[in-house]
Amino acid sequence: MKLVIKSLCLLFVVTIILPKNLSAQTTGFHVLTDFPIHSTGGWDYITVDGSAKRVYASHGMQVNILDATTGDSVSYIPDTKGVHGIALCHDYNKGYTSNGRANNITVFDLTTYKILKQVDAGTNPDAIFYDDFSKKVYAFNGRSQNATVIDAATDQVVATIPLGGKPETGVSDGKGKVFVNIEDTGEEVEIDATTYQVINRWKLTGGEEPSGLAIDRQTGRLFIGCGGNHVMIVLDDSNGAILGTFPIGRCDGMAFDPGLKLAYSSNGEGTITVVREVNAGKFELVENITTEAGARTIGIDTVTHKLYLPTAQLKPVAATTDNPNPRPQQVPGTFHVVVVGK
Repeated sequence: MKLVIKSLCLLFVVTIILPKNLSAQTTGFHVLTDFPIHSTGGWDYITVDGSAKRVYASHGMQVNILDATTGDSVSYIPDTKGVHGIALCHDYNKGYTSNGRANNITVFDLTTYKILKQVDAGTNPDAIFYDDFSKKVYAFNGRSQNATVIDAATDQVVATIPLGGKPETGVSDGKGKVFVNIEDTGEEVEIDATTYQVINRWKLTGGEEPSGLAIDRQTGRLFIGCGGNHVMIVLDDSNGAILGTFPIGRCDGMAFDPGLKLAYSSNGEGTITVVREVNAGKFELVENITTEAGARTIGIDTVTHKLYLPTAQLKPVAATTDNPNPRPQQVPGTFHVVVVGK
């Protein structure tokens, strides 16, 4: 994922393809409120801790921590240069941030939010998550095209895994396998969490630039958001078989709610595309929920079923000869988190 704000696209890309007869099956979700965050800079991933009612939003050079119910500021993690993602490890009461510009990982206490340590990673660590099976933290390094694996018990690097391309989001099946999108090769890579070896590479036929990734651990289904050509792919994590494809928007994030059996694609155009998992072999397009332009990453509270999406007000930039397609600029002081639910 990128910290820069990506260009806006027309909403019709993701709205005209929904059949009219889906109205009876809609979620009833809508924007409930937004939480303002008074700091500057770009943004990327957002992580929600439903059990502790906390929201962790990467923003500029720090991570803002909010009360998930009220939006009140709880604390922040400073000096996270070019921060992308936040991983939570309740097994050891620690959190981890991937600092893309510093090429390191910040370790912090989940109770006091004090910084405990910084661990060197590869070049431009981007997505990060905690694998509860192996009790390891995986940081996926965009420029060095590898994964840094950290033992959460000791905060020592135990492996560096070459991935053969630029990695994006990663997830675990909770049984010893880790999956990660490879953006520039259009592949899904499977890693053995015990040996730290790549054991499968599956081509995501029909998908370009896979970024967002979520998993249903119960059925072994991966939901992959391909922002390059606006497609969600449903993949069998046991053999790489493609089980379904759905039109989405300019996706940068995915989330899955195991209680509702719903997969969500957050689209920069200002929508969330919802796909329902009817069963392990059947999936259906539900609706597009209107959010805000720029809300391209997503966090989910699986306790309350609410969704959280960071964004800001954006203004267009005039094209020049050197930059014919400029990205919109963030209006200073407008960064906030959009809250979606019933």
